[in-house]
Amino acid sequence: MALVRSPEAMKDLGRHIGENLHAGDLVLLKGDLGAGKTALTQGIGAALGIAGITSPTFVISRIHHGKEGLVHVDAYRLVGEPMAIFDDLDLDSHLKSSIIVIEWGESFVERLADTYLEITIEFGSGENDRVVTSKGHGSRWRGFDL
Repeated sequence: MALVRSPEAMKDLGRHIGENLHAGDLVLLKGDLGAGKTALTQGIGAALGIAGITSPTFVISRIHHGKEGLVHVDAYRLVGEPMAIFDDLDLDSHLKSSIIVIEWGESFVERLADTYLEITIEFGSGENDRVVTSKGHGSRWRGFDL
């Protein structure tokens, strides 16, 4: 668990996570609107040498190139839609060569892999405070800590 007190601290946490990622990794980000999922992804991108990451809410998916490829997906608009729409993103073809970060992907992530890192961001007691927890699924994430 990590207590994060600012958007910049969230990006720093993302950098730490990004330093531990490599092609083939799948990250599920959970949290309410405005919790900091995109800021965390910006930090992951920074660790990979990628700048300019913005929320892909309206385009659903963005592909970024850096030390490793990064596919950033915001599945918010897909919740409740047929699985075929998610499958049309063809994320499984990127999984071996890129890191995939999915926001709002709880109902989709297991369609891609059994092994993934789940990160939950919750609002804390202060205005900018966030409580961030991680849960590893599969042996790849055994012993990983924020």
